[in-house]
Amino acid sequence: MDSRTNRHQRPSRPWLKLILLIVSTALVAAGLYGLRLYSQAKYAFDKTYASIDGSSKANPTIQNKKPFAALLIGVDSGALGRTDNGRSDTLIVAVVNPQKKQTTLVSVPRDTAAKMIGTKSFNMQKINAAYSIGGSKMAVDTVSSLVNVPINYYLTVNMGALEKIVDAVGGIDVQVPFSFTDKDTGSQHFVKGPMHLNGAWALAYARMRHEDPEGDYGRQKRQQQVIRAILKKALSTDTLTHFDSLLKTISGNMRTNLSFSDLTALVANYRAAAGKVTTDHVQGHNAWVYPGPSSYQVPATAELQRVSDKLRAALGLKSETIANQNVRENNANKTFDFNNPNAQVYTIYNPELGR
Repeated sequence: MDSRTNRHQRPSRPWLKLILLIVSTALVAAGLYGLRLYSQAKYAFDKTYASIDGSSKANPTIQNKKPFAALLIGVDSGALGRTDNGRSDTLIVAVVNPQKKQTTLVSVPRDTAAKMIGTKSFNMQKINAAYSIGGSKMAVDTVSSLVNVPINYYLTVNMGALEKIVDAVGGIDVQVPFSFTDKDTGSQHFVKGPMHLNGAWALAYARMRHEDPEGDYGRQKRQQQVIRAILKKALSTDTLTHFDSLLKTISGNMRTNLSFSDLTALVANYRAAAGKVTTDHVQGHNAWVYPGPSSYQVPATAELQRVSDKLRAALGLKSETIANQNVRENNANKTFDFNNPNAQVYTIYNPELGR
C-alpha cells in the first residue's frame, strides 16, 4: 500500500459511531414512547367523552384559542355509571383565558338557593340537587343561569376518584391553613403549614367541613387549593412516571364534553393560564327557607352581580344586569336583611301559583 494513500485515510472513530447509534436509538425509542403515550391518552379520554346536549358537533372555542368557561362537578358518592346520580358535592366555575394567561375559579356552595333549569314545572331548591335531577346538563344550565355566564364545557368527577388521581400524579403539596383532626374523614391529623399529601389524605383534606371555622366556605377554599396542586403536578414532567395509572383513573371516573382534540389544544395553547390561578366563591346568607323549613344559603343580588361581573370580565364579556329567579325572589322577600348574619326566614314565591 502506498504510504501517501495511507496518510490521507481518516482515522477510525468507533466511539463516534457508538454515540450516533445511542442517539439514534434514543430518538426512535422516544418517538415510539411518545406515540404509545398519545395512543393511550386518546383511548382513555375518548371513553370519558359525553356530549352535554346529545350533539356530536364540536365547539370551536378551544380550537380557536378563545377564553372559555367550564363547570367542574364533584360527585361525592358512587361511580359515574350508577343509576342514582346523587347530588353534587362540589360546583366550581372555571374560566380559562389564554390571552390574559390566567384561570379564575369560583365555587358555588352546594346549599345555594337556585332555580332548577330544565324541569317541566317550577322547581327552586339547593343547587346541588340539579345534578341528581338532570345530570351534568342541568347542573351546567342551573349554574349558568345563577351567575349569568355562558358555560360551554363541563367536567364531572367522582370525588372518590380524587384519592386515585392524587396518587397517580405522585401526591400534592398544600399549605394547610390551620391544624385539625376530623373523625368524619378518617381522623388524619393535619398540621398548619406545608404538607405533602397522598391520595387518602388529600381526599380527607378536601372533604373536611365540621372542623373548619368557615364551614362549607372553608372547604371550598381547600378544594380549590387541591385542584391547583393537582394542576401543577399534572403539568409537570414527573407525571409521566404515573401516566398509566392516571389514565386508568381518569377514564373510569370522569365524564366531560371536552374532546381529545380539545384536550390536546388545551395542553398546547392554554398551559400558561394554569400558572396564574385566582379563586373566589359565591357568598350566601343563612336562611330558613319556606316551604320547608330547610337551611339554605341565599346570595344577595349584589353578590350575584359581583360574581357575574368577575366571571364575565375573565371571559372578555361585558357586564350585564342580573335578572334571574334569585333576583325576583330577593325582591319579593322585602323584610330579609342581607346585612344581618343571623339566619332569617326566606319564602320561595312560586310564580306558577301566582305568589
